[in-house]
Parts: sequence; C-alpha cells; structure tokens
Amino acid sequence: MPLPPEEPQIHESAQGPRATSASGRVAPTPRPVPGPRPAAPPRPGRPGPVRPMPVQRTSREPAAAAVAKPAPSARAAAQAGSHPQIQLIPASAEGALDAAEEAVDLLLESGRAPGEVLVITTGDPHPWAAHELSFGETAYWGLHDAGDDVFYADASVAGRATSRPVVVVAVNGGSTAAVASALPLALGRAGAVLIVCGDPQQINAVLGAGV
Repeated sequence: MPLPPEEPQIHESAQGPRATSASGRVAPTPRPVPGPRPAAPPRPGRPGPVRPMPVQRTSREPAAAAVAKPAPSARAAAQAGSHPQIQLIPASAEGALDAAEEAVDLLLESGRAPGEVLVITTGDPHPWAAHELSFGETAYWGLHDAGDDVFYADASVAGRATSRPVVVVAVNGGSTAAVASALPLALGRAGAVLIVCGDPQQINAVLGAGV
C-alpha cells in the first residue's frame, strides 16, 4: 500500500524540474542568435561607395588612351622637359578639323578644362572663329584673354595667342609655308601636350620629332 503513492511522487517531481529548466534555458537562447544577423547587411553596403571610383577611372582611361599615343622619342622629350608631349592623329586635309574636334571632346571628357585648350587651323578657319570674328577682333581676342573656353585661331594670327597646356593643330589645308610655320609655333605654345591632326609624313617632315 505505501508503494503506489511514492511512485507517482518520484515521477512527478523528476519531470517537473526538468521541464521548467529545459524551457527556461532553451527559450532565451534562440533570441540572441538572430540578433547579430541583422548586422550583416551593412557589409554589402561598404563596397557601394567604392564602385563609382573604378567607373570614373575607366571612363578617363579610354579617353586618354585614345588621344595619348606618343612615339618613344616624344615621350623622351616630354620627360626631359624640353618639349611637350607630341601626339599625332592621322587625318586627311578634309577630315583634319573633325579629328581635331574629336580630340578636343576627348580632352574635355578626360578632365581638361576648356580654357586649357587652344586649337589652331592651317586652312579654313574654324566656324567658331569665323563667327566670333564677325563681331570684331576686339571681342574675339577678348574671349581669348578671358581664358574660359576653348579658343580657335587661324595659323596666320595664332602668334598672338598665349601658351596653353594643350594645343591642337588641324592641318586642314593651307600652303606648305603656312603648315611649316604653324607647327613650330604650336609646339612653342603647348605647355604639356601638342596634338596634330593631319598627314603624318607632312607633320614628321616639319617637326622632325618622329611622331
């Protein structure tokens, strides 16, 4: 008779504390686990601001590579500091002006300020120059002195232009004497880079730089 009441008391007391201890320990443990997981989203956010940097670099690199292809002799001269870097863009007399315009666009896209670029034509004047000269030479050269934008000048008056970091020459015709005088003049006006668009043989004969 005393055995039956003792057995249920042992089983009830053994199950009671186990259930409470198990529920007390297991319930709080899963709550802190998902806590640190939301901290992971900030990590993929870090590469975000870094991605625009390569994009900017890659946009500049092709532009510079498309224009800047000097010969070894021109590079050596640029390193020596005696002459600007000379770059040649082969073009016919009819296409030299268009090639010069493309070179200017690439320069501006690569980060050059418009006021750093001077364009010289050996044949017909650039339409911009012809338009501005219609308002008089004073207004025309006033734009040059302001130095806010790309300036276009005919080879016959380019000697009046001051030096700029980049000079682009469009060999779009003109006499041999005009080309022969325009290229050395442009070389002296270019502070860092001289870009010549025209016939390579004619340009090499005048400059003798092996570009």
